[in-house]
Amino acid sequence: MISVVISVYNEAESLHIFYEHLIQIIKILDEPYEIIFIDDGSTDGSFELLKQIAQKDRHVRFFSFRKNQGKAEALTLGFQKARGDYIVTLDADLQDKPSEIPRLLEKVEEGWDVVCGWRKNRRDSFSKVISSKIFNKIASFFWQLQLHDYNCGLKAYAKDAAKSLHLYGGMHRFIPLLAFQNGFRVCEIPVVHQKRRYGKSKYGFSKIFKDIPDIFTMLFLVRYSSRPLHFFGMIGGILLFIGFSILGYLSIIWFQGESIGRRPLLFLGMLLVLGGFQVFFTGFLADLMISLFNKGKQEFPLKYSNGE
Repeated sequence: MISVVISVYNEAESLHIFYEHLIQIIKILDEPYEIIFIDDGSTDGSFELLKQIAQKDRHVRFFSFRKNQGKAEALTLGFQKARGDYIVTLDADLQDKPSEIPRLLEKVEEGWDVVCGWRKNRRDSFSKVISSKIFNKIASFFWQLQLHDYNCGLKAYAKDAAKSLHLYGGMHRFIPLLAFQNGFRVCEIPVVHQKRRYGKSKYGFSKIFKDIPDIFTMLFLVRYSSRPLHFFGMIGGILLFIGFSILGYLSIIWFQGESIGRRPLLFLGMLLVLGGFQVFFTGFLADLMISLFNKGKQEFPLKYSNGE
């Protein structure tokens, strides 16, 4: 079965046209399917339109948040509800064409776990294209996963890869990375991208100022979420080394007869030592909390098992 998951937020203008286009493509595949719409607290009539579509089509499943939660949360709910062996995500604004779905599914059938669309000739405003390029360059710099387009909404997943994702906040922008870190195979293929004809974009150039902090959050989560002492210990160790170096220098000149009581350097050294110990023990407590929380609860992504 194929599950198509669509996160919707104020897309009333394009919903009916999108649905008709999607149905035409899905039926061509000649496979069992379901379409899952997640209404992310829309206020423009999308909720009512989706209810009508779900009432007319038994293949459509519809869930609606009481308020706007965010795309990451909407996709997580869609992944949880999906029953298909293959899961496809795309937006309802028709910038990504449903006709690209068969090509993505072909790559999944070849053995890839996550296939991302690459909007090679992106039809967005200059500011959005530039901010996206900056984000993709920074993300690719920090991680071994080299992609041209991390954040294209058009993606296809093997079931296990999609079910492994637990997204919140801005983490939907890092789906390829999260899957890659869980050991899944990730690739991308060029897809056709169209100029937006319906509704208004929810993002602009200012999104880059939210993306960059999210990159550093992900950098910490990916590398140190299971071992925070490695991160805090490194920072604390650097502060302690500088602090003790300063105090050592001051001790030498004090033994040589110079007064150090009023030197600002003395207070700096003391602050660095105290700060270093605080940072180190913050990491120690974080490590202890993770160890206690995960005791008996560890789960590992398996590629194969012939038993329970």
